[in-house]
Amino acid sequence: MKSCTLIYNPNSGRSLKQRHLKTYKKILTKYGYTPKIIGTQYRGHAKEIVNHIDKTDLVISMGGDGTFNEIMAGNLERRERLILAHIPVGTTNDVGVMFGYGKDTKQNLIQLLNGVVKEMDIGIINGHPFVYVAGFGKFMQISYETPRKLKKTYGHLAYLIEGLKEIFRPTKLYKLKYKVDGVEKTGYYSFMLISNANRIAGINNFYKDIKLDDDKFEVLFCNVRKRTDIIKTISLVAITDISKLAGVEFYKTNKLEIEFDSYPKKAWCIDGEKLERAVLKYEIRNEQKVKIMMPKKNVAKNFIN
Repeated sequence: MKSCTLIYNPNSGRSLKQRHLKTYKKILTKYGYTPKIIGTQYRGHAKEIVNHIDKTDLVISMGGDGTFNEIMAGNLERRERLILAHIPVGTTNDVGVMFGYGKDTKQNLIQLLNGVVKEMDIGIINGHPFVYVAGFGKFMQISYETPRKLKKTYGHLAYLIEGLKEIFRPTKLYKLKYKVDGVEKTGYYSFMLISNANRIAGINNFYKDIKLDDDKFEVLFCNVRKRTDIIKTISLVAITDISKLAGVEFYKTNKLEIEFDSYPKKAWCIDGEKLERAVLKYEIRNEQKVKIMMPKKNVAKNFIN
């Protein structure tokens, strides 16, 4: 039989219950796997687990996007990389929805085990991977600063509540310079977003026609500061391509360099979690052909090959 390690975060979202783990174990066994199920106990534990796995045919992340990020980070540090998969049980689950999962965790596991292995691009910022998004500035702290208790109680609505509060807070502009595809520019920006995804912050089709294996990530710099302009931009995101909006500079690339004029007080957000170390210079690159197992549902939409 094949082996499988299922790493779950008991604190993710509202749908993961301890009593369900026996059901998931039976499903994995039915599909020919000898399963090992491990719960995380603290932040960074999932990364440690993957670092120390001897050998396994499949590693399944069962948690939020942040849990999958940890597992990805551990895998990319390995000499022999493993095949990863992600079952979403977090609050927003952008990656899971992008992959084609629904809300039923049991059915998601079955879809996965009937799925395919694809080679996907993964972004790297100063050596740390992000599966689908990294960002800084206005609104970016919401996902990691929203209290866990509120997320448990209200789900995605908790983020919307915090986002509404953020609209009415002063907007800071950060002076920085960046270099991308021969373009070098210095300016003041309230917000920046680097992603390889068509769903961000619960918004489907955030960008149009995104491919997860094109050796490109999408880069957006925004200098919008006035409250009225922020509200206008937010209202248009769901109905138009954000890269075409006023106050936005947009690129598709596989390498980006950013340097801040001074140390920012707020941290970067990576896959919904906080990037702890603040530095002045950031280098973002692309890592190709990372093997991910996923349902067949959205493969044709998300991949070139």
